[in-house]
Amino acid sequence: MTKLCILAKQVTTEEQALKDALSANIKKYRHRRNWSQFTLAAKINISTNFLADIEAGNTWVSAQTLAKFAQAFDIEAFELLKPKKEDKNSLKQQETVIEKTVLNQFTQDLTIVLQESMIKALDHVKKQYENNE
Repeated sequence: MTKLCILAKQVTTEEQALKDALSANIKKYRHRRNWSQFTLAAKINISTNFLADIEAGNTWVSAQTLAKFAQAFDIEAFELLKPKKEDKNSLKQQETVIEKTVLNQFTQDLTIVLQESMIKALDHVKKQYENNE
């Protein structure tokens, strides 16, 4: 029996960030106009399923489709690729999570080093005690 292996293309962080920005912006502009996915898909001549995949950040679009979105929303195409501006509170929360993660990792590493040092010290004391008997 032959096995068929399909290798999924690895998506870089930058590529995923663009997909996420596109997804968020399409949803934002669509909601501003109170359009359903069906309405927007019909306006730019794509399937509703394809639009749902784009809005979910699962798929990319051609330059032609990107231009159609921009035309439908009456904006420049680059506006659809701009990342969402994060507020200072969101950035502070991310920094706090990172700091806690680093601190937790440092604590775990330090605990391991201290445990290893204590075991070595106890072994050393044990050997000295055995030699003195």
